[in-house]
Amino acid sequence: MEWGIILKWTLYLVCVLAIIFASRLMWIWWTRVRTEAPQLNREWVADCRGLGTATIDGPEIVIKDVRDFKWRTSRDFDEKWIEVSVNADSIKDVWFVIDHFHKIKGLAHTMISFEFEDGQVITFSFETRREIGERYHPWDGMWRAYELYLLVATERDALHLRTNVRHHKVHLFRAQTPPGKDKALLLALLARLNQIAERPEWYHTLFSTCTTSIVDQVNLITPGRIPKMWRTLLPGHSGKAAWKLKLIEDWGGFEGTMIASRIDEKACDWDEKEEYSLHIRRHLPPRSS
Repeated sequence: MEWGIILKWTLYLVCVLAIIFASRLMWIWWTRVRTEAPQLNREWVADCRGLGTATIDGPEIVIKDVRDFKWRTSRDFDEKWIEVSVNADSIKDVWFVIDHFHKIKGLAHTMISFEFEDGQVITFSFETRREIGERYHPWDGMWRAYELYLLVATERDALHLRTNVRHHKVHLFRAQTPPGKDKALLLALLARLNQIAERPEWYHTLFSTCTTSIVDQVNLITPGRIPKMWRTLLPGHSGKAAWKLKLIEDWGGFEGTMIASRIDEKACDWDEKEEYSLHIRRHLPPRSS
């Protein structure tokens, strides 16, 4: 009899807590989510102040507001936004970047770099666009706290910040792209850049992140290329997914590829005289035939 009473009150308590939790979610939705609309004009922090746009004339591309900061620390930097001209027909390689910024293996940031025949390397990074005084938190990212931001930066800015300033563990993989797909991916990302600059969108911790946004662009140009999988929700594991799906070159099995792709230790030897992008690639395996 006593166990029956305990079970009855336990179920009652669970129901009460579930109602309280559901009510809390409804209150958040009604007060913070439903009425909010993403904006372009806010007081943004310096590193996402520029809003990139691209002009495309055949293969000739001009990208405005490309970030090219010189970082000394995460808070001490020279702010610089530049205009970059590239030719979509002269892509040498596409690179997939994983920045392991947290001790929890699954937490990481992913980016895409395009290397051109003239030596230029630009990086695309889907991020949160933060206001002054605002810090990123994954819970807040569930509730329309941040606008989605597509940063275009020189690789010297985007990767050097992570390898030499923040001292993160960073991997650089050469992507395997069928003929013409490298150009298609670049144009898709530039179209996305212009779209976000015209019609702002919300970032979402699960469904609109650095990795899911890249997956969307890859599947846009090659439908179904990357199937739905849990690794896209935990970017720190995306290297395994990319290797299994043959999206990146195999540099000696999965473990060998992970070892060979590590660039942060080499980057710390950079003397700032040689081009950063050239320096971090010196030890990487040559392009497979």
